[in-house]
Amino acid sequence: MYKVTQYLISILYYFCFGSLLLIFHLLQWIALKVLGYNAHKNVVDFMNFLILRCLNLLGTRITFENNQSLPLHRPLIFVVNHQSTYDIPPLIWYLRKYHAKFISKQELGRGIPSVSFNLRNGGSVLIDRKNRTKALEKISAFGKRIASKNHAVVLFPEGTRSRDENVKKFQRGGLTNLMESMPKALLVPIRIRNSWKLAQHNYFPLPLGVHLKFKVYPPLAIDLTQKEQIINVLENTIRTGD
Repeated sequence: MYKVTQYLISILYYFCFGSLLLIFHLLQWIALKVLGYNAHKNVVDFMNFLILRCLNLLGTRITFENNQSLPLHRPLIFVVNHQSTYDIPPLIWYLRKYHAKFISKQELGRGIPSVSFNLRNGGSVLIDRKNRTKALEKISAFGKRIASKNHAVVLFPEGTRSRDENVKKFQRGGLTNLMESMPKALLVPIRIRNSWKLAQHNYFPLPLGVHLKFKVYPPLAIDLTQKEQIINVLENTIRTGD
């Protein structure tokens, strides 16, 4: 009976989720073309809030613990472990006041209603992971642009998502590049737990009653003479954090 319920609720969830993406694709286009960046951002924020409500249909709970007093007028680099697609909506919603932007593989820039439009037009950057030199150049330019606006970057330094609770070894090139292009930024580690469970069975059926947990840890200032040591601290914090 549980399996039947799981399939039925997953179908209901995907109907609601897909409808949201289609509706908000049009709303994003109107907001951006008619009213500009702030209106578009507000539409994206609200869309992600509604995606979280869709997840509630699955009995999914989300705890986002942030006891840090992070500045609004200083660039930030959120360094986050990556477990599933469902890492993204809570990060966008709960970090919305920091104007968080993403570094994403270029394949996601096409073909996904709302998501692809936002990645192309919302201030994030799309990179070709097969061309490391060009990717690092784009990340550097992206970091400088974000720093000039005192906005934030969300970086998943593992490179690809983990398929369980274990944090993968950090790929350091992108993070080092961001530190060099955003030397006044604060580095903010965030640990995600249990999101990987939603990716089991290739996202269908979706499990019921998953408790997604996000925890923000104290920020670190950038010291370009201690880059490797700082990255070690970030990786250890995320890997061993409670």
